[in-house]
Amino acid sequence: MKDVLLISAFAFAGAACAGLVGAVALRLVRHRSVAVSLTVVAGVTVTAMLAGTLAVARAMFLSSHDLWVVTVVVAMASLVSLATALVLGRWVVAGSRALTLAARDFGEGGSFAPPHGGATAELAALTRELAATSARLEASRARERALETSRRELVAWISHDLRTPLAGLRAMAEALEDGMAAEPARYHRQIRTEVERLTGMVGDLFELSRIHAGALALAPSRVSVYDLVGDALSGADPLARAHRVRLVGDEVEAVPVEVDGREMTRVLANLLVNAIRHTPADGTVAVAARRRAATVVVSVTDGCGGIPDEDLPRVFDTGWRGTEARTPPAGAGLGLAIVRGIVEAHAGRAEVRNVPGGCRFEVTLPAAAG
Repeated sequence: MKDVLLISAFAFAGAACAGLVGAVALRLVRHRSVAVSLTVVAGVTVTAMLAGTLAVARAMFLSSHDLWVVTVVVAMASLVSLATALVLGRWVVAGSRALTLAARDFGEGGSFAPPHGGATAELAALTRELAATSARLEASRARERALETSRRELVAWISHDLRTPLAGLRAMAEALEDGMAAEPARYHRQIRTEVERLTGMVGDLFELSRIHAGALALAPSRVSVYDLVGDALSGADPLARAHRVRLVGDEVEAVPVEVDGREMTRVLANLLVNAIRHTPADGTVAVAARRRAATVVVSVTDGCGGIPDEDLPRVFDTGWRGTEARTPPAGAGLGLAIVRGIVEAHAGRAEVRNVPGGCRFEVTLPAAAG
């Protein structure tokens, strides 16, 4: 037992000295290539083994021949270990350089193309993360391009929609000022109508700007979908009567939701106004609300005849108003964009799909707990 302890002590002392030297060497090359670090680690391992072996051999008073044999064996093992470390280091460095070049192209605005060839588990995980980030950035760029396109279209449409009522207001004001208006009262009513229309457009723009800026402040409270739909139907009834459209709300369940009542009423009002304006006379606009798992789905179905399939993904885009036949006589195509913004602010989603004879807009909201 005493010999074992002595041998262990000599081996540990020799290995510890080599390890200390290796630690100093690793600190000196810590900013160098990983291949250098791997070589140092392999060298430290072999040196520690050699130092421990020599220390034990001398303590055991081996013959010169035996000591030389042990030294040669350890030296050959050292050469193989160092060669293996160099090959492994070069492979890791090559993979790292390829990944660096791919990341450089990615950072310059391109898409990330994963480098070919094998890599370590860590480099492979980093490659997957960069590829996922590249996909998210590409999707973000696509959304930004679509948003920029919709903004340009919105500016063009707003400019056109503002120019027409402003020109009318100017003409009516000049006629009143010159005393050329045969019926001043009618001109006054028309001016009031145009001003209200412009006020509504400005209000929609302000609401949309708050949504895009993330400044839409919500004050959620527990309300029943039945009450929300009832209020929206009452508010839209005069417009429906004017267009000779029948409103139906027989399939509305009294499901509680946690929403901002004022904002959600605006959502339903926008959907109903949109549906009424696009439904021909003597048509029907149906509103339904039902619970689906942990959500509440509110739908508004109109009789517009359907939306072209290529236009369905753009229905909720800012400024979209579809074909000329679907363009309403007022507004700037902001109503449905506001609907989507408010619904998404409530952690919900807004969707549209074609149904026989028209289309159905669906608003999905989280149901209130309990």
